[in-house]
This record gives sequence, structure tokens and C-alpha cells, in this order.
Amino acid sequence: MSNDEADDSRELGVEFGELEDELESHDYPTTTEELVDEYGEYELELSNGTKTFGEVMEPYQEETDQDFEDAGEVKQAVLNMVGSEAVGRQRYSDRGNEQSQDEQESI
Repeated sequence: MSNDEADDSRELGVEFGELEDELESHDYPTTTEELVDEYGEYELELSNGTKTFGEVMEPYQEETDQDFEDAGEVKQAVLNMVGSEAVGRQRYSDRGNEQSQDEQESI
């Protein structure tokens, strides 16, 4: 997979990889059970490691009436379930020190 393809399948800190294409071509509406049976072993890359699609969707499997109308709904469910795990370092900024001029020590 090229870097451009990887960037195309990364959304809010989650790298969907090949799963994104599979979800886009899947027949909808569908259930969580059908999706996990079909794609449960696909890996999602997060900033702190990987999880399988099945692991991420496990809470949705308990909801027997959960249907998804399109790939966008499935991807949003994934993003909801991984939450801050996909963000990386919390409260990190590469914009330097945020002290005001008054707080900085003068020479």
C-alpha cells in the first residue's frame, strides 16, 4: 500500500486499510453480526497499536437491532468505539511553550 493509499484510509487517527474498501463495497443495510462475521479479523491501526474490527465492534454485537445503512455509519461506529485510543498523546502540542510573555523569566 502506498503512502497516498494509507493516508486515504486514515480517519481521525484510525487507519482502516483494506477494510475501508471492503466496507464501501458491502451490501447495505446490514447488521453488526454480518459485518463482524465477514470482516472481524481485519486490523485497524491506532496510534497506540492495532485492534481487530471484531474487537472494536464487540459492544455493538450485544445490540441485536443494530443495523447499518452504509459504510459511513460503520466507520462512525468504529470511531465512536475507539475514542481517545486513536488520538495518540493527550494534550500534546508542537506549538512550543504556551507561557505568556509576562510569565517568562527575563534576563
